[in-house]
Amino acid sequence: MSGTKKALIAVGALLLVLVVAVAAIGLGIRHSINSQIRHVPSAVPSTSTGPQSEQSGGDTEQMNFLVLGSDSRLSGGDPTDWEYGAQRSDVMMLIQITGDRTGVNVMSIPRDSWVPIPDHGTAKINAAFSYGGAPLTIQTVQQLTGVTIDHFAVVDFTSFQEITDELGGVTINTADGPQQMDGDQALKFVRERYSLPSGDFDRVRRQQAWIQAIMSRMFDKDVLTSPTQLSSLVSILLEHSAVDEDLDFDSLVSLGLSLRDLDSQGVRFMTAPYTGTSTSDDGQSIVLLDDARLAELMGAWRQDDVGDYLASHGGLVQTLESGPVY
Repeated sequence: MSGTKKALIAVGALLLVLVVAVAAIGLGIRHSINSQIRHVPSAVPSTSTGPQSEQSGGDTEQMNFLVLGSDSRLSGGDPTDWEYGAQRSDVMMLIQITGDRTGVNVMSIPRDSWVPIPDHGTAKINAAFSYGGAPLTIQTVQQLTGVTIDHFAVVDFTSFQEITDELGGVTINTADGPQQMDGDQALKFVRERYSLPSGDFDRVRRQQAWIQAIMSRMFDKDVLTSPTQLSSLVSILLEHSAVDEDLDFDSLVSLGLSLRDLDSQGVRFMTAPYTGTSTSDDGQSIVLLDDARLAELMGAWRQDDVGDYLASHGGLVQTLESGPVY
């Protein structure tokens, strides 16, 4: 397996789209993919309201994606079916492709993080999607992190469940050892929360581990060399996902090809630093982020220096490799 493929295994839904787009070049399904891509209108402002990158060095700027996972129990399987107050995102990941295109940083933001939401006071961060869809969610994350969001994607859990079954199940590495799961079992695995030692924090790690297992299984079966299997997986993913209007087949292929030098050492999963949990004044169970450590990490993020930051401050940021997946 090439170094590029090893790295792409760990990245998740965003790079799954990039992988299948690049693989499709030689399979004659460009038009098919383009026709299936759904867009979220006006998701990313044409003039960014977020801070600019502080990246130093390199000819190419870093690129930041905000990826949300929605639950089909609320969206009905259609991530664009948004109504005020109806949907809250269960998964939120800030993904950075580094300027030199040799690294990818994936930071999960716990859905119950208690943060300021513009014009809506302080609330759980996943309420931003409920209150104002993609634009308000992007504005909220930019305000929280100081990072400019370049692109947006929302993926319904149904796609991961169906892809898991299409692959014949996946093996998820847990604290009890490797566990083989079909789509329904994996979905229950990542939805579980209350029986876990660290609650929502362990749930975040389960989400990351499921994505990693899906990607690993894809490459184990050499799916990307089979037009039939590839077409099926692409159709499943695109049926239950949507991206901002600036992303189409050509832009995804261009970005995917720019990642040809990515290797497994350059992919990092982490969780936004936190101090613990608490209860809001109105009785909600909430996650308290560690503002000081988050600010440090985001400073390194804007400077395109996350790898060095984690190497020197590894104990301060929880990564997927820093502990077991319960």
